[in-house]
Amino acid sequence: MKILLLGKNGQVGWELQRSLAPLGEVIALASDNLEYCGNLTDLAGLAETVRAIAPDVIVNAAAHTAVDKTESEAGLARTINALAPGVLAEEANRLNAWLIHYSTDYVFDGSGDQPWVETDPVGPLSVYGATKLEGEQLIRQSGCKHLIFRTSWVYGARGGNFAKTMLRLAQERDSLKVIDDQIGAPTGADLLADVTAHAIRASRQHPEVSGLYHLTASGETSWYGHASFVLDYARRAGVALKVAPDAIEAVPTSAFPTPAKRPHNSRLNTDKLQQSFGLYLPHWHAGVTRMLTEVLDGEW
Repeated sequence: MKILLLGKNGQVGWELQRSLAPLGEVIALASDNLEYCGNLTDLAGLAETVRAIAPDVIVNAAAHTAVDKTESEAGLARTINALAPGVLAEEANRLNAWLIHYSTDYVFDGSGDQPWVETDPVGPLSVYGATKLEGEQLIRQSGCKHLIFRTSWVYGARGGNFAKTMLRLAQERDSLKVIDDQIGAPTGADLLADVTAHAIRASRQHPEVSGLYHLTASGETSWYGHASFVLDYARRAGVALKVAPDAIEAVPTSAFPTPAKRPHNSRLNTDKLQQSFGLYLPHWHAGVTRMLTEVLDGEW
């Protein structure tokens, strides 16, 4: 099997290089790749790359994910998050190849308190959400075999993440304010990559699984709950923190105005994924604990 991976240097792309390796030949591209085009702003170059490599599977882990920045870069965000996946889908359809793509809970309006299912009405609140939704729609319209994984609150041990930011701030400040009215499930890039590899193998034998799936770790929390878990773990691990446990204040989203509106409800129902692929999705505590172990043992 030949797999074309785009976005190899992102958090998910980095983990995918590991998880996809046992499946076959992986051709992993970054946006600055020289031999082939891995730049999602170059739509013609992307099409030429797919035709030249002729992969059996295309995995698109590249996106414009700077949520606030997309509000002022709507054209660029649409090219990367919508038009480029559309091109990949068209080329995949010509080749009879599979396209694997990642989307987001930001396609929903964040209302209510129930986990979103794949068939729920969409209503993005931001340019980021709208462009990711258009990307989904263009993939489906192409008729290609595809797996679209909507996820949320993605983190990785490599690069920056919320936990590392909280650890740094807790060493610098006497008090912290953290949002408590956005609810979701912190989801590791390693979990996304491992599920992707499993799903690709299954889909090659059972093409009827083509479609849209929600993929997150199990459980739920707020950013405040996430921060509290991280800092409690760090204290138990012997990390010297300046902030006291009772000096972390839970605040509403309105305390931190941003250009892009965030959904309050980022819960995603993953029953369809687990039943279709025979998978068990671990609690978010497990992934965050593993990541913290790596981070605290290294030069975070």
